[in-house]
Amino acid sequence: MLGPLLVQADGATVRIKGRRQSTVLAMLLLSADRIVSVDTLVDAVWPECPPATARNQIAICVATLRKTFKETGEDGLLLTSPPGYVLSSGEHRIDVVEFHQAAERGRDAARHGRAEDACALLEEALSTWRGAALDELSGERIEAEAARLEQLRLDLVEERAGLMLELGRHRVLTGELGELVARHPLREQCREHLMLALYRSGQRAEALDVFRQGRRLLNEELGIDPGPALQQLHDLILRDSPELSRPPAAQPPPAVTVSERTVPAQLPADVQRFTGRQPELAALDRLLNEPYLRHAPTLATIAGVGGVGKTALAVHWASQAAERFPDGQLFADLRGFDEETAPVSPAAVLDRFLRALGTPAPQIPEESDERAALFRSLLSTRKMLIVLDNVRSFAQLRPLLPGGGRSVVIATGREALDDVTDDYTALRLRLRVLPPAEATTLLTKIAGADRFGSDPVALEQLSALCDCLPLALRIAGARLAAKPGLSVRGLVERLRDQRRRLDELSPEGGGVRAGFRLTYRDLSPEAARMYRRLGLLRTPDFAAWAAAATVETTVWQAEELLDQLVDAQLLEAVEPVAGRAARYRFQDLLQLFARERAEADESADDCDAALERTFAAWLWLAEEAHRRLDGREFPVGRAAEPAPDFLRGTADELLAAPLEWFESERAPVADVVVHAAETGRPRFAWALTESAVPHFETRNYLEDWQRCADAALASARRAGDRAGEATMLRLLGSLAIYQRRYEQAEGWNVAALRLLRGTDDLHGAALAERNLAMCARLQGDWERALEHCRAALDGFSAAGDTRNQAHLLGYLAQIELDRGRVEQALPLAVEAVALSRRAGSVRAETQSVYRLAEVRLRAGGFDEAAESFLEVLQLARKEGDRVGEAHALRGLGETQWSQGLLPAAERTLTQALDITEELADRYLFARVETDLGCVDALHGRSADAAGRFERAHAALGEVGAQPWRERVLRLRSAVTEGAPLTPAGLRALLARA
Repeated sequence: MLGPLLVQADGATVRIKGRRQSTVLAMLLLSADRIVSVDTLVDAVWPECPPATARNQIAICVATLRKTFKETGEDGLLLTSPPGYVLSSGEHRIDVVEFHQAAERGRDAARHGRAEDACALLEEALSTWRGAALDELSGERIEAEAARLEQLRLDLVEERAGLMLELGRHRVLTGELGELVARHPLREQCREHLMLALYRSGQRAEALDVFRQGRRLLNEELGIDPGPALQQLHDLILRDSPELSRPPAAQPPPAVTVSERTVPAQLPADVQRFTGRQPELAALDRLLNEPYLRHAPTLATIAGVGGVGKTALAVHWASQAAERFPDGQLFADLRGFDEETAPVSPAAVLDRFLRALGTPAPQIPEESDERAALFRSLLSTRKMLIVLDNVRSFAQLRPLLPGGGRSVVIATGREALDDVTDDYTALRLRLRVLPPAEATTLLTKIAGADRFGSDPVALEQLSALCDCLPLALRIAGARLAAKPGLSVRGLVERLRDQRRRLDELSPEGGGVRAGFRLTYRDLSPEAARMYRRLGLLRTPDFAAWAAAATVETTVWQAEELLDQLVDAQLLEAVEPVAGRAARYRFQDLLQLFARERAEADESADDCDAALERTFAAWLWLAEEAHRRLDGREFPVGRAAEPAPDFLRGTADELLAAPLEWFESERAPVADVVVHAAETGRPRFAWALTESAVPHFETRNYLEDWQRCADAALASARRAGDRAGEATMLRLLGSLAIYQRRYEQAEGWNVAALRLLRGTDDLHGAALAERNLAMCARLQGDWERALEHCRAALDGFSAAGDTRNQAHLLGYLAQIELDRGRVEQALPLAVEAVALSRRAGSVRAETQSVYRLAEVRLRAGGFDEAAESFLEVLQLARKEGDRVGEAHALRGLGETQWSQGLLPAAERTLTQALDITEELADRYLFARVETDLGCVDALHGRSADAAGRFERAHAALGEVGAQPWRERVLRLRSAVTEGAPLTPAGLRALLARA
């Protein structure tokens, strides 16, 4: 993958067919031996709008890949493991894995002071690259992975350059680094190395010019000045500082004897089976590779939630780097987050440190300030490593910092020490949970590889259930190691039970729960209340307005509380998407803990009220987004959800682009519907489903539609909610029409009408009648279609629904067209357009203009038809309506071949065909294939035309569109008979009912 995707077996290239298969394979390779969910694969292949059949198409891709690999003699490479697939690497070689392994060996050698070995190993790692990672593949996820790998490569190039400078090989570096700086002019570390290499090569003026160029670029492109390190190096070069001279090769640090000064060695034992954290270790390593940073002590802070491995990282790195600090190492646990004892005072720590440095007890001052001053004096000429664990605040840390010299301080804490000023060369590390590959490696190291055998699926599942949190992984691994009778599958099943997962990972009252409890204890009452109530939700992420609903506050106050929770590492801020509001998410274990606290610290009534307020906020926003999309009142026939007070001032900002709001809330809306349905709140479930239908339709999210409607229908039936049941029956009927299942659609809508008759819901009955009209028309029963249309029009008129009246008039025009009655269709289509524009609904206008374009096309007004289809195309693209876009392109393509513009028609219809494949719409696919068949026929490509007509005929059979099947049969017969064909002749064959 470090270049274009390449698969080889026994030296021969294995051909992977098509972009989709390559993308699926790349995603599985990037997560080798870990489960990759089908949803992740769908998102990688179709980052914008996945087709309704996306999951099936992924299954087909995997089956094809298995067949490809089986032909090479490899049968067990791709395994099915819900919710996705696993690529079992076994003995196979993956260049990305080999790159990481060589890089880790090189960095380890550097930490142990073996610069020569480290340089060779880093060169070995870099030699695995053949070009840009995953070159020739596209898509947001693939491009993000490729960018991540490229970033790792560049980091490694810079680390290798730092080692070569340390070895005195500056002359060979100048050309290589010059090219690198030219390609990546904003990378300051690379520019620093180039400046130092040039200076040591006797090119002082060139080194200063490199700085000036960098400063100009940073000012012009980012509006910032170079960082402190770059500026300090510039100053040192100007002064010809002796600190910049080449370090002597392989010269050990001067020996220090106890008789000269006391050399403490207080570091705890190194962490056993330490795993991963290579980027963080590399960042800490760089603290030692800046020979010109001497004016201030260096401080690194490591922040993260309890159990994420802050202390482990600090102690492991310190143990590896200890020999670089000849004056010793100091360690103190400041107990800033201890459950039973108060934080250790700086004065007490200073007393211990001063004694460790050889200060006699009588000479240690009483006052804390005096102790700090003496400590700074002793360290001013020393090079020491100081590790301060569990720091609560910068106020606790400040007295323990050196005032000068060459010492390095590593401080860990739950929250970021953001008040560190520029007085210190500071590195800030915020630890997240381990990447999945490192998490499974840690489990294997602790429990033993034999415990997992050849079951990478169970290993992956156990890692995921532990949230990839190092403490949880160590506890789970230790249990497996200590209990040979406990199977991996058995432990996985125990952890699947959300009610006992934290119990399993918190032995003897400690473990994961204890770490979370300490952080939770220190929250403000308001932040704690929000945290536990957010734990009641079941959505994958949420916006600030949803958090505001849980605690009845304003959105801006909610954002402040969310910032507190993010700072405390209890929530994560989701990577922002341009144009969308910030979103937040839990790690699973932290959400389970939040839910525990809600059940323990809140009454059942308070929990229910928080959920209902949040569901009501989602429903009101969805209804308002629906209103803005349709340009009309919604809902009709039932009361609208009242606007929550806290949202009144923010709705315009949130819903500036209603369809984009729905897109950002796609997964949460479905989860809220199911949650409401399962907890006996049917009204929220079915009303939210109804509100989201324009989004389901426009983006072709038919699986979401099905899931929501099924859950809401079941809930409404359990509660005896007849209005909700009828609405969901009707919406399932609408969905079945989209799926071209007309008999099933009729059944749903007839059942809905049966419930609606005798009620006051005239609008709901009219919608069901409209659906039945569509079913009848698409099955060729025009009389029945007209009957249902008239009944629907009466209902919409009585309800005052102008938008749907316009839609029905356009549909009547389409029925007249199907019957070959163009003269009757034209006035209906014109009236539909006028009515939809009066209604102010863009969607209704798009549909009505499309009907008018169809009528004009059939009437032979090709120029007017093309103009109307282009208008539809513009409206659809503006709204992000892929279905409407495909219909507009198809109609425009038909108009173009009718005018004899065959090359233009072929281009237009090819665009339409691509969208139909994306949408998996078989009816629309058949229509586009029919038009492309006409283009082939007019070009004289009879065999190609016949093939397209055959495919269209088969697809129309799948969806039961009998009238169009008959038209396509006529076209195929004309082509196979070899009769001369003209645009007018083909149009005549299409026009006959």
